Amino acid sequence: MTQPDVIRSLLDAVSRGQLSPEAAFEQLKYLDFEPIEEFAKVDHHRPLRTGFPEVIWGPGKTVDHIVQIMRSLHQRNPVVMATRITPEVYSQIRQQIPGAFYYEQARICALVPLNLVPHHPGTIGVLAAGTADLPVAEEAAVTAELSGFAVKRVWDVGVAGLHRLLSHRQLIRDMDVLIVVAGMEGALPSVVAGLSDCPIVAVPTSVGYGASFQGLSALLTMLNSCAAGIGVVNIDNGFGAAVLAGQILRTAAHIKLNQSTG
Repeated sequence: MTQPDVIRSLLDAVSRGQLSPEAAFEQLKYLDFEPIEEFAKVDHHRPLRTGFPEVIWGPGKTVDHIVQIMRSLHQRNPVVMATRITPEVYSQIRQQIPGAFYYEQARICALVPLNLVPHHPGTIGVLAAGTADLPVAEEAAVTAELSGFAVKRVWDVGVAGLHRLLSHRQLIRDMDVLIVVAGMEGALPSVVAGLSDCPIVAVPTSVGYGASFQGLSALLTMLNSCAAGIGVVNIDNGFGAAVLAGQILRTAAHIKLNQSTG
């Protein structure tokens, strides 16, 4: 059966009372994808299942592949993201998609509506230990903003000068989720977790000298933190941190809505 046939069959079953609307919706969640030639199957129903649309991982793809996938996603999503895009690749993408925008420090190429505003409740704070951590921190911040969340940025507040971090204590207390990005020894999330009552998403970066092992030292520090309430994502994974923070806020809003309507 083709996808239209499956949809028609589901609708017929609902109309005859053989299938509830809820059961039909559950089946539709896993139905729709769009094949693009021989190289991709674009998952258009991912927002129904996970709350976030599919995002393009740039490295390893040709410019033509990225462009075709972006165009396909943009047919059904107001925001389309491609991550880890170099300036050279972006310049080629823009030749074919003039409306593409580039967040240089975050290395994200995106198609974005002009009236993009936060539409999810809650605010995500993004803290970076040092200036060298900014590419990963900006990837997290831009991803969260493009996903519809309000974001507050605090840069260069590493543990080598704790007074810089402590000067932002009120902002830290006001956040609903905190993404904390750090390289070197990766101690900043533990310190922040001791100052905040909200969930912490820790992001180790590959910044550091030889014994940091390209971020492994920071990763192990964060995993071994004695502070409670810290979740750790992979090295340099600002994108994953933003999605996790967003899921926390979306789940909290969903629970609150169910409680108010129940």
